[in-house]
Amino acid sequence: MSELRTRKTGLSDALREMSALLGDRLTTSMPVREAHGRDESWHPVMAPDAVAFAQSTDEVAAIVRICSAYGLPVIPFGTGTSLEGHISAPHGGLSLDLSQMNRILKVNAEDLDVHLEAGVTRKALNVHLRDVGLFFPIDPGADASLGGMAATRASGTNAVRYGTMRENVLNITAVMADGSVVHTARRARKSSAGYDLTRLLVGSEGTLGIITELTLRLYGIPEAISSGVVSFTKFENAIDAVIETIQSGIPMARIEFLDEVQVAACNRYSKLTLPETPLLLVEFHGSEASVAEQATRFGEITSAHGGGAFQWATKAEDRTKLWEARHNALYASLALKPGKQGLITDVCVPISNLAEAIKGTKADLAKSAIVAPMVGHVGDGNFHLIMLIDPDNAAEVAEAQSIHDRMVLRALALDGTCTGEHGIGEGKMQFLVAEHGSGVAVMRAIKKALDPQNILNPGKMFTL
Repeated sequence: MSELRTRKTGLSDALREMSALLGDRLTTSMPVREAHGRDESWHPVMAPDAVAFAQSTDEVAAIVRICSAYGLPVIPFGTGTSLEGHISAPHGGLSLDLSQMNRILKVNAEDLDVHLEAGVTRKALNVHLRDVGLFFPIDPGADASLGGMAATRASGTNAVRYGTMRENVLNITAVMADGSVVHTARRARKSSAGYDLTRLLVGSEGTLGIITELTLRLYGIPEAISSGVVSFTKFENAIDAVIETIQSGIPMARIEFLDEVQVAACNRYSKLTLPETPLLLVEFHGSEASVAEQATRFGEITSAHGGGAFQWATKAEDRTKLWEARHNALYASLALKPGKQGLITDVCVPISNLAEAIKGTKADLAKSAIVAPMVGHVGDGNFHLIMLIDPDNAAEVAEAQSIHDRMVLRALALDGTCTGEHGIGEGKMQFLVAEHGSGVAVMRAIKKALDPQNILNPGKMFTL
């Protein structure tokens, strides 16, 4: 009881100091708190004690210093689109909302980079860049904040060509657990000076520091873009076509797999008329000549593996409709079973093991009544499963969790990872040791050194 009284006193004092700093940008409103303890996953809502809306790196540093003085947990919040419970507050504390830190500070068009605040979303950035002929390629389905994307090491449909956030973050400004501010690098494209702090913070899920500003790599908008769809009777044939395409060195910009359940969901939700069989959705970037050559070679490969006729979408509006349908795959899936939630998960394996990983999961689903669309960034061996469940049905939840666990363990047995892009959060903590073994002890040591009070997003990635 004395510990509870101490905690409540510390919280009250901390909020009083923050209120003097932020005014009405600090709130304890229950609806706001609940909204900040819920992401797009199936995990239960765990609301923070308060929510603060910061507007600058200096404010974040001041807020964290207050939290550090009172031992108050602080959970960074971008747009709330994470998928493994990253923003929940299992120990209470403060949700630090960075959405008002949404300024694009400087575009260096000559050097192909941009400096911006963490609350800028990927779509807002690309709208801003359009007039200078540049774009930022990392595109998770949601319009996530770029700080959150860096924190979870996000990727998306373009990763097969442009990489993930790991390859595209040049510099980070972060507030550490004691309220100090660090800059991890300069704008130079390479450096051998000291530890790579940028890569340490990318993917750290808010547990080592709070990302407030970033410098990102940009790319020129391609001269020519062409998208297309090719259907298969068997998913194994589609995967074999992907493997041969990658091995042939065809520089695909995007190569996505949708199973027959996901195609049906997209048809209904996005008003498409695609054949409801396994398919590949692809895109080529380059010059007019190179795009034509790539498309021809890819068509030959898919035909050799039993693919149907290509359906091309060369008009910008047709391409947009196709890729919006792909990015809305989650919402299309949820619409199949109104009232149910999605237990969403992903794994990634070496591409040569991808068919085996999918086949095993498909076999599990065939024995189950759970509806579960599947979609994947198959160019890099990553696929996602969306199991539609009633969270109040214990038997259904247990069955879905069993399928999920087997999917993850199968990926690990195939020399893959428990998550290709969703992150660990609270949802996959149990698999981190299975994947990294004694490496988790090193991670804990880093965490303890940088955050000795364990106030930065506690209860995520691993326990201390």
